[in-house]
Amino acid sequence: MDAILTVENLRAGYATGDVLQGVAVRVGPGEVVGVLGRNGVGKSTLMRAVIGLLPARSGTIRFKGEDVTASSADRRARAGIGYVPQGREVFPHMSVLDNLRMGRFVNAGRGTFALDEVYGYFPFLRERRNQRAGTLSGGQQEMLAIARALVNGPDLLLLDEPSDGVQPSIVQEIGAFIVELVRKKPIGVLIVEQNIDLMQTVAQRAYVMDKGRVVATVDRGTLLDTERVAGFLAV
Repeated sequence: MDAILTVENLRAGYATGDVLQGVAVRVGPGEVVGVLGRNGVGKSTLMRAVIGLLPARSGTIRFKGEDVTASSADRRARAGIGYVPQGREVFPHMSVLDNLRMGRFVNAGRGTFALDEVYGYFPFLRERRNQRAGTLSGGQQEMLAIARALVNGPDLLLLDEPSDGVQPSIVQEIGAFIVELVRKKPIGVLIVEQNIDLMQTVAQRAYVMDKGRVVATVDRGTLLDTERVAGFLAV
C-alpha cells in the first residue's frame, strides 16, 4: 500500500531550538493514525510542520510520493492536505455557509464544492447555514472546522485535538464521523488526541512521542488497553 504521507527524520522547531528531533511517521489510504504523548512533546509541532506552517530544518515530508518539504502551506492545502488546528479557528462573525465557502477558496479548481456531502456528514450545518459561526457551541464549531477542511475532498486530513473543549456527546459524533469517512473514502487521517475514548474509537495504530521523538508505535490491540494508553499520556 503506497503511503499518502511519509515523514522521515524530520527536525523542526522555533527560535529556542528544535522541537522535533528526527521524527518519522507514515499514513496510508483509509488509515487513521494517532499521535500520543503528554503535553509539550511536539505533537502539534509535528502537525504544523506537515501542513507547512512551520518549516522543516532537515528531513523530508512526502505527500502521495511527492517531496513537499519545501512547499508552502497553501500549496500543500491545494495539493490535498486538510488541516483542522487545535482551537478550531472558525471565522466567528461569518455565517456557517461562508465559513464553508472560505474552505473552498483554498483550491477552487479541485473537484467540486461538496456542500451536500459535508451536509450529509453534519446535517445541522445545513439547518444553521445562515447562523454566525461564533454563536455555535464549541463542538459544533469543531464539526464546522472539519467540514470546512473537507469541502475540497482532501486525501489527507490532519486533526489536532478535535475533542478539546467539546462536550462528550459531540466527541462521540466526531468519532463516528471519522470512522464513517475512512470507510467510504481512501482518505488518510493523522490525529493528535488526548481523549482516550476517541482515540480508541478511530485509530488503527498510533505513534507515541516523547521529547520530540517517536519512541514507540502501537497497534490496535495496544490502543484498546486503556491503562497503557493512559500511561503514554501521563505527565
